[in-house]
Amino acid sequence: MTSSDSNKASSRSSKFIKDIGIYAIGNIGSKLITFLMVPMYTHYINTSDFGYYDVCLTYCMLLIPLVTLQLRDGAFRFLLDCGNETQRQRIVTFVSRTMLSTIAVSLIITAVLSMTVSIKYLGYIFGMLIAMSLQEVYSQVFRGLGNNRAFVAVGMISAFGIGLFSIIFVVLLGWGIEGVYLANIIARVLALVIVEMRVRLITRNTRWNISAREVGKDILRYTLPLLPGSLCWWLTGSSDRQFIRYFLGLDVNGVYAVAIRFTGIINTLAIIFYQAWQETAILQYNSPDRDRFFSKMFNSYIYVLALILIPYAFLLKVNYGWLVAPEYHESLNFIYPLGVSAVIFAIAAFFDMGYQCAKDTPRTLPAIMLAAIVNVVLNFALIKPLGVYGVIATQLVTYLVLVTYRWHDMRRYFTLKIYHRTALPIVMLLVSALPFYYCRNAVLDMAYMLAAIGCIAWSFRDELERQWKTFVTKTAGRIK
Repeated sequence: MTSSDSNKASSRSSKFIKDIGIYAIGNIGSKLITFLMVPMYTHYINTSDFGYYDVCLTYCMLLIPLVTLQLRDGAFRFLLDCGNETQRQRIVTFVSRTMLSTIAVSLIITAVLSMTVSIKYLGYIFGMLIAMSLQEVYSQVFRGLGNNRAFVAVGMISAFGIGLFSIIFVVLLGWGIEGVYLANIIARVLALVIVEMRVRLITRNTRWNISAREVGKDILRYTLPLLPGSLCWWLTGSSDRQFIRYFLGLDVNGVYAVAIRFTGIINTLAIIFYQAWQETAILQYNSPDRDRFFSKMFNSYIYVLALILIPYAFLLKVNYGWLVAPEYHESLNFIYPLGVSAVIFAIAAFFDMGYQCAKDTPRTLPAIMLAAIVNVVLNFALIKPLGVYGVIATQLVTYLVLVTYRWHDMRRYFTLKIYHRTALPIVMLLVSALPFYYCRNAVLDMAYMLAAIGCIAWSFRDELERQWKTFVTKTAGRIK
């Protein structure tokens, strides 16, 4: 590698690490607050109500892409490539016009539903759907306009607001699950208003009198193929709650929902990497050493995922008794396989970057449709004989199918090389399930956890040493 190549690689890595730092502050801070809410919810809300709320939340996740037309992805992707102010204004204006239209249509549909069928908490569900949709889209607008701090601030303020309002509505006022709905709605909208009042990015870039038709066509050409994919994603990632609710009941779904909340931390940490990697990958897609750089990032990612899941799962196991109410303790049994499932999904999301870089979103459909079919078939086949474990096994197999398909399909965009030493963290992830389930001694759990971390770090020692030398060199340069 030449000196110039080395400098470029160092620059890319530095930017990537900086982006990870920014996204980590927002995601970890916001999810930490959400994480801390779980013990409170389990003590003040019964399993049936919490199970129903979780089902409503999954339906909101299904409907968000329809309400937003996947503009969260289109806005970020096109704003990232945009180089002039007029074009930026056209993009933001198109997003605002479209959101107003889809919200109006959603309101009409909700009004009709309220007069024809009886749906518990329908008004709250509509409010949460719209609040989540606005946050999803405009957070990505902030990010696409280059203000990552505004993007992070929205997540932080909304999470803090959800925590604060939940304490007020649920603990102090005793409003139960209705308080959770209200906390989500108010906090998300308030976060957007506070940040926009500070940065004025949306109001400054929205021009109602300009034409945005042409850019709108390009954006919709990019986002509309993602809509059927989003339905399939819902089937593969969220339909598990529907199967549990139908076959096993809301109480079981409430217990399962707690496990999902805890393993959501793994997803959050993966999202931090994904958000930083998304921007870096798009900007570096046409670089001459793309394959080498992407391979390095991919192998490092597997190490990081293993180093996250193993200590997190074992520390959670040791402390689970006091974290949640007794009626939710069974959810501990679901933590480790759900964590492994989150790791496999994170790897699949890494491969998804090829479609985004090449703006070739229609090619996302075959893999997602295949995964959705596998998911539905296996859920029907396994949930009766295996219960919740059938749902978890289905999720694991589904994501493995997705990873396998995309591994082969990604070769049209970039070629990844898996290093030999990367086999160790993969093996450790699988082997660690044995002590997690069969060890009943907290000291032995901690001993195994430290030994596993040591083995993984040892196999990655060359890269750690290289990063440490780079850090020392840069620090010494700054001191001089």
